Amino acid sequence: MHGMSRSIAYLAWEVPMITRRLSVVNTCLGHDRNFFDRKAYIHLPYHRSTCHWKPVASLSESSQAVLRQSSISFSDSRTRFEEDKSLGNKSSDHSNGTGDTIAAIVTPTGGQHGAVEIIRLSGPSAIAIVKSLFLPARKRQVKKLRNDWNPVSHMVEYGTIIDASGALIDEVLVVPMLAPRSYTREDVIEIQCHGGGICSRRVLHLCLEAGARLAQPGEFTLRAFLNGRLDLSQAENVAQLVSAKTVSAAETALAGLQGGLSLLVQSLRAECIEMLADIDARVDFDDELPDLDTISLIQRIQKAQQQVEQALTTERRGKLLQVGIQVAIVGRPNVGKSSLLNAWSQTNKAIVTSVAGTTRDVIEAGIVVGGFPVKLLDTAGIRDTSDEVESIGVERSIVAARGADVIVMVVNAKDGWTEEDTHIFDRVLKIREMSSRVAQSMLVINKIDQASASTIAGSKFANPFDKVVATCATQRVGFEDLEAAFLELVGTGNVIVGGKMWAVNERQAEQLLRASKALERLQVSIKQNLPMDFWAVDIKEAAVAFGEVSGDDVSEEVLSRIFSKFCIGK
Repeated sequence: MHGMSRSIAYLAWEVPMITRRLSVVNTCLGHDRNFFDRKAYIHLPYHRSTCHWKPVASLSESSQAVLRQSSISFSDSRTRFEEDKSLGNKSSDHSNGTGDTIAAIVTPTGGQHGAVEIIRLSGPSAIAIVKSLFLPARKRQVKKLRNDWNPVSHMVEYGTIIDASGALIDEVLVVPMLAPRSYTREDVIEIQCHGGGICSRRVLHLCLEAGARLAQPGEFTLRAFLNGRLDLSQAENVAQLVSAKTVSAAETALAGLQGGLSLLVQSLRAECIEMLADIDARVDFDDELPDLDTISLIQRIQKAQQQVEQALTTERRGKLLQVGIQVAIVGRPNVGKSSLLNAWSQTNKAIVTSVAGTTRDVIEAGIVVGGFPVKLLDTAGIRDTSDEVESIGVERSIVAARGADVIVMVVNAKDGWTEEDTHIFDRVLKIREMSSRVAQSMLVINKIDQASASTIAGSKFANPFDKVVATCATQRVGFEDLEAAFLELVGTGNVIVGGKMWAVNERQAEQLLRASKALERLQVSIKQNLPMDFWAVDIKEAAVAFGEVSGDDVSEEVLSRIFSKFCIGK
């Protein structure tokens, strides 16, 4: 990887013979002729812990040629990693705790302030920086200097923050969490200040003056990942937990943070490594090994593929929990759209009158249905009108429906299905055809206190809709059926067998699908009796895909994209 600002040397005792379609890193072969001294130096980015790879089989002549002439993937699937203390001095500053110290306010800084705000520092100078500012109360009583402070890990201390001139800045609580027993596996110190924003900003400014650097978005979690505290899928769940809008979203993120997906991916990757080790050994020593049981091998592959496919079924659920569901309520004027929004959201956000065309703009209301965040959009009644303001509202209704996940069309049970409803229905169908994401549709027959819904529900007009529900918005009748039909309509994805509620995100699903296709190709290669070199390619492809999920084999661009979405201080 030319152009990388930082890289570390890894040792590979053995490498795969075929490397097509794989991410690569530059390699060079050592000059020692003794086999056990022969090394391939691989320069890796991202400051991961320095490791060396132990040999599983002798290095063949063909493998030596590959090393000399080409590049190889840096996570060789026939190896196991061990800490290489002898190369510790070559590790990145970020990976071994010798880098700079970062600081940030980790509590919300916008909107209403709380009673307490927290500044977090992480890095090798965190203790020295806080020591220059913090005066413990117990030492103040005996008139000792603040630079005599010796923190005890996970022991809270009360004291004051004082600037260089001795002026009091704030009374604080200091919580030291010394390496490796911290979130980042570096020395971490949190300073709890009074809320309001002023005290925390003054303390942060002093920390920066004392040598700390303002943390970038997600940098604390990035360091936790680089130092082995979390894998990449767990790090992504940290961001999802912070941004969770519902209890279900938080529980799903926590399940992922506890290692639900990580354990699955690690076991599948280990399975691929084991299979690759066996196949690669047979490439060089087939005559010396017992016959390969291809039936058993295919069964192992099929089991792994089934686990991958099962994990992929959770993607939609994860997306719905994080992004939410947008629902556009459309219909002609005065059929009860605003009453439906108010009753469903249990608010009075929309004005309700007997005058047709009261709603002129899109009104939003957030609710939770079955644990999923839902945004309701009450739109202006769709009709032909000469009123300029109302015309603008109608156009906005069309735009809202075009971008919605679900279109709820409301009709009046008393009036029945009218020509105006047919006109709106035609426009709704056109909206669905023009939309890049086809919305689901639901017919809500409102005002059933005034007339029966059976006339419309049993008519041909109801057939094209995905779901039909009868309600009385003013009396809040039929809303249990409405929510049940809504959840069935959008689909909520599957919960993994055993009650584990973690879910994969779009990036993880992309790599799992890549692994599934590689495993499928592998089965075809085995059944067609293709050379084992081809088998190795597909197994390696699957292993690399699993490594993309866990972060064992991931590009700097992907890391930047993931952690840039974090908030500062996390």
